Amino acid sequence: MKNSVRKYLVLICLLFFVPIIVHAGDVEPLVSTDWLSKNLSNPKVVIIDIRKAEDYKENHIQNSINILAKSWITKKNDILNEMISDDDLKDLIGDAGIRQDSTVIIVGNTVAPLDLVSNGRVAWALTYAGLKNIAILNGGIEKWEKEGKPLTKTIVKPKAKPFTPKFNKAILANKDYVLKNLDKLVVVDVRPSEFYNGEKKQTFVERAGHVKSAKNLPWATLINEDKTYKSKDDIEKIMTSVIGTDKTKTIIFYCDTGMFATPAWFVAYNLLGYTNAKVYDGSAQEWAADANAPMEK
Repeated sequence: MKNSVRKYLVLICLLFFVPIIVHAGDVEPLVSTDWLSKNLSNPKVVIIDIRKAEDYKENHIQNSINILAKSWITKKNDILNEMISDDDLKDLIGDAGIRQDSTVIIVGNTVAPLDLVSNGRVAWALTYAGLKNIAILNGGIEKWEKEGKPLTKTIVKPKAKPFTPKFNKAILANKDYVLKNLDKLVVVDVRPSEFYNGEKKQTFVERAGHVKSAKNLPWATLINEDKTYKSKDDIEKIMTSVIGTDKTKTIIFYCDTGMFATPAWFVAYNLLGYTNAKVYDGSAQEWAADANAPMEK
């Protein structure tokens, strides 16, 4: 009788708990608040809250750790928002207690455009470091709060673990690569049309207009009014209308500094399977500063 009860309990555990852990090892790129609420105590899940420290201290999702969005970017040769060095990235991830087999969920604000796109930027950096199971909480902390899901003030200090990166440098493009291969690439400018057309420009971008032959796909067209990402079907329609259906083509996403390009890259690479999608990190700021880099209006 005892053996029968034991077998029954084991069966119940397998039915109700194993699917969650298995699913966490193959997480969808855009996770729902419901999925995260079921995986808060999953030992494989690492939740990174990328908001300002004061916002994190005020309230945050249970078991989440705080690593500021600005920790993942740096300034190089006057070019803004560049990828941090390989060594710094390795240390940042290891200090967070993240392993190669971790499932990392990125949580941030979604109200301001820069806050929303920072989620994609962190996801890109983690992918560059070789992690496979990375997701963004769709709708961010605002959706979590709006749904009345629990928050805590308990600060979580991660336990550092040795991290061995497997750098995926294929997802990062530099100016020389884009210049050399421009006629072979599908280049996508994710800025609003007035910047793409050359009607406006940022003060730190020397020339107005876009990279020669680039197509325009404003990043905001991928986002709903409630600041969640659109459905996979809708995103695919938007993407394919601009870059086509060949998912083996080399796609270069860029913006002004490489920040706003990352959400478009994230859904192309992780959600839709464009395996050769890259981000040109220097973007328009670096490109426009080089008189030999061709631009159009």
